[in-house]
Amino acid sequence: MKKIVVCGLSNRALKMFIEPVLTRFFNSNEIVGLLDIDKRRYEVCVDTFPQLEKIPFYRQDEFEKMVAETGATTVIVTSRDDTHVDYIVKGLQLDLDIISEKPMVTTSDDAIRVLEAERESKGKVTVAFNYRYSPYHTKIKELIDSGKIGRVTSIDLNWYIDTYHGSSYFKRWNRDRDFSGGLSVHKSTHHFDLVNWWIDQKPEEVFAYGALNYYGADSELNPSRVDGRHCGTCTEQLDCDYYRRWSGRSQSVAVRDDHLMAGQDLGAYTGYRPDSCIFDSDIEIEDTYVATVKYNKGALLSYSINFSVPYEGYRLAINGTKGRIETQEYHAPSRTPFPTPEQTIDYIPLFGSKEIIHVVKNDGGHGGGDPLIQEDLYLGSDPSRGYEVLAGAEAGAYSIAVGEAVWKSAKSGQSVKVKELLAETEECKPWII
Repeated sequence: MKKIVVCGLSNRALKMFIEPVLTRFFNSNEIVGLLDIDKRRYEVCVDTFPQLEKIPFYRQDEFEKMVAETGATTVIVTSRDDTHVDYIVKGLQLDLDIISEKPMVTTSDDAIRVLEAERESKGKVTVAFNYRYSPYHTKIKELIDSGKIGRVTSIDLNWYIDTYHGSSYFKRWNRDRDFSGGLSVHKSTHHFDLVNWWIDQKPEEVFAYGALNYYGADSELNPSRVDGRHCGTCTEQLDCDYYRRWSGRSQSVAVRDDHLMAGQDLGAYTGYRPDSCIFDSDIEIEDTYVATVKYNKGALLSYSINFSVPYEGYRLAINGTKGRIETQEYHAPSRTPFPTPEQTIDYIPLFGSKEIIHVVKNDGGHGGGDPLIQEDLYLGSDPSRGYEVLAGAEAGAYSIAVGEAVWKSAKSGQSVKVKELLAETEECKPWII
């Protein structure tokens, strides 16, 4: 029986990690402790899951006490991104297993701390990269592993986030780089991990550009240069194109926030309100990136992401010496202002006819991947699967390093070597397991 403590009672923690333990995996998993910076989050958690009302609550500085009193064997880390490293390292020092939501940490330096701690620990780190588990993404992995496109030479990945979803990162703590690492870490770490995993190559060098185009005080859509506004109470709602796009005149703006329970008062949590104005002058992260990544076996990635487009989804093409894979996904079709086709995967051999693959879908969030990764997290990896999907600390570190390299390259105008961020040299590889 795994005895689980949860550090950080975010909405993601409740929906993605706590609920499946209580409803599906209770025979081999038990939640024995809950920790958060705000007791109100504990109260919301217990209101949502009354069966947890006798589970003890601990403050953020009581981690060691919680482990000692509960006999925990596993730590789930779902707190604010910049705090992940502390709980992960403390847990590893106590020989506990760690399950961390993505991103594992927010900087390469912290990734090294995790890798070094894991090397000295009996515990191990698992990073919940649920995008890997989408049936479309596992099918792409299978096609590449089968050799159908030969050696992978280049990847084009363009990701689109609409203003309903994209704005959420600029309304709350993600807008502060010290908390999130920027969106090339918080969000793009998903995408960099996917590519690293698909092609089974290590990223070596990154060159990138980044910009803040739609959000921030200089946005051409900013009704006025006034700081401190909040969507729910703003007096300029009818002059704001963003607000009018997602709200009627008689209702408050829809707030999409993975860290707030639906229906909760915007001021319910201590010091936390997720509807800050997306045009505030203190926004210090980018909303647009383009990047090129060079890999150790010759592959080249061309990547872009934009957080203010009219629809959500991605376009992907993977080229190899024997052929090509193509796919396009339209996410959240109810928010897309035109009819969207069903997603398929096109396999195009270098010489031959195109095959259109209709993937068997799976129910559940994140494209059907959430229920599948939950099985692996709580039951162990599926032994019938012919390849590894569940990610460890090294995969987490590489995804962070690419994301950090994107920001640093955009800032400096120079390419950034991944091995330098991860202190990887021929003479010193302190973190390699």
